[in-house]
Amino acid sequence: MRKLSGYLLLLIALVSSCRKDSDHLFSESVDQRLSKQLSAYQEQLSGAAYGWKMIIEPAGGGAYGFYMKFNDANRVDMVSDFDSASAVTLKESSYRLKAMQQPSIIFDTYSYLHVLADPDGSVNGGTDGVGLQSDFEFFFNDSTTADTIKLTGRVNGSKAILVKASQEEADAYTSGTFNVNLFHDILGKILQYFKQLTVSGKSYDININPGARTIIITSVDDQGNPNSFTTSFYFSLNGIEFSQPFLAGNTIVTGFYSPVWSGAAQTITADVGNNTSATIKGVIKPQVLDTEAPRRWWQSMADEGNFWYTYTGFHVDGVDDAYGLTGIQNFVALGFWPQYGTSGGITYDLAGYLMNESGQLTLSFGTAFRAPTFTSDGRIRFGNYLGDLGDIPDDAVDPYVNTAMKLLEANGFYLVQISDDQYDMVNAANARAWISWYRP
Repeated sequence: MRKLSGYLLLLIALVSSCRKDSDHLFSESVDQRLSKQLSAYQEQLSGAAYGWKMIIEPAGGGAYGFYMKFNDANRVDMVSDFDSASAVTLKESSYRLKAMQQPSIIFDTYSYLHVLADPDGSVNGGTDGVGLQSDFEFFFNDSTTADTIKLTGRVNGSKAILVKASQEEADAYTSGTFNVNLFHDILGKILQYFKQLTVSGKSYDININPGARTIIITSVDDQGNPNSFTTSFYFSLNGIEFSQPFLAGNTIVTGFYSPVWSGAAQTITADVGNNTSATIKGVIKPQVLDTEAPRRWWQSMADEGNFWYTYTGFHVDGVDDAYGLTGIQNFVALGFWPQYGTSGGITYDLAGYLMNESGQLTLSFGTAFRAPTFTSDGRIRFGNYLGDLGDIPDDAVDPYVNTAMKLLEANGFYLVQISDDQYDMVNAANARAWISWYRP
């Protein structure tokens, strides 16, 4: 019994000791500890002599780059890679640190950050009501280090990271030399829709979507199976950088830097990281094709009784709206309706012109085609011309005829599914003409 009592006394002593240690450990209140954390973050942000590079990946997809310089008076100067104007024009905003459920940073006046989060889709190309599903209020993650701060958006869960900038980077961002069109302009010299990346002797299909800020890289393994890698990208000072690196054999590809166009070779050469060179060139046909995409594109709208639309029609040889659809008075969009109607017992498709007539969206005229055919190698060939619907205005004759003639080309078109709401239709003869079709 005395031995048991001794054990109890020892246990009580240990518990008492732990309680004293705990009392010492938490001698400060929660509010006091949060206040110290906020002060430390404030000092870290404003104490970076050359500011911070910030990358945001909105919940809606894509990635966007910023440069920010914080001061200790709750002001921040920034540039953004959102467009060519925001890349060279410093914008001042206010920010504050706040002890919410976690230490947080709030950008509380409209800035380039807010452009991504703006619920008006016309501002950022996002969805009305949610924009790009980005944030301007973030909480600090525990993994923050002296040179790197990780943030998570409080509303949409956007991921953001701040990395200390060098003096050279700060000078470039603030001197108006940040050229977000560098890579895009050089890439535009390749006239074919399909492009091929070659790294360390191996070739990959590559699809770069500047609007969505995504890159899809596809390869074929030794057994003939396709493998795809998708990453977001943002603009760096000398090209584009991937959110996630791509492993090409033993080569880690982090982006495309310092691109150079060779007119003689019709090829782009770029550094992909670690002083490793790669090339990008145009091709008529990719290594991997979704052979069911043409039928899926056509059949989906036939089943729905709906249509695909384009605002600009064909892109041809580097020229957007090559046939001048937007120059037609009151033109809104070109639509394509599978199985639009029946004439003389023949069910036909319609390439129809949507016009603004006295404030009303009206299908005014169009070209009727017989049912298409689908080839085993993944092409759609539109059926023969059947006739015209409605009266064609004088200023629409040339755009109308040129568009119809292109659609009727004998080789037909490949279809590339970009998303549930977008397919790109590419001329199979040379891949230098295409239309991007969207779901209403």
